[in-house]
Amino acid sequence: MSRLSAPHELVDVAREIQQADALLGAVTGGKLAQIARQIRSLQEEARRVLEAAQRDGELHRAACNFKKRPGHVYHLYRRGDGVAYLSMLSPEEWGGSPPHAFEGSYRLEVDMSWTPAEDAEAHDAEAGALAQLTGRGA
Repeated sequence: MSRLSAPHELVDVAREIQQADALLGAVTGGKLAQIARQIRSLQEEARRVLEAAQRDGELHRAACNFKKRPGHVYHLYRRGDGVAYLSMLSPEEWGGSPPHAFEGSYRLEVDMSWTPAEDAEAHDAEAGALAQLTGRGA
């Protein structure tokens, strides 16, 4: 700034600085809000991962009198004494009246995780889309 410049230019410079500060504040606030949303999303994903790990562990610990094979659907039942077991027979194959409380059907995946049978189709579609994105699919 020259001392020969008009005094109103100083006011204009101050106004520009104030506007820049306001804009930076808004941009920073927006970025922080985005980070907060991402943190909540990651917390939710972590919760889902932990729940799936707990469920998978329970399914692997369930009594089973056969060799479990990836890709097959197994059915979880619980006896009156609280003991859980896996069966190859669905409730329908028991004539709609299984001998114990039915708790759900699950497909064993190649990575030894379990997918609820009702989610298997969506799981396959997601895996297929991912394979195409990575160039591993047909």
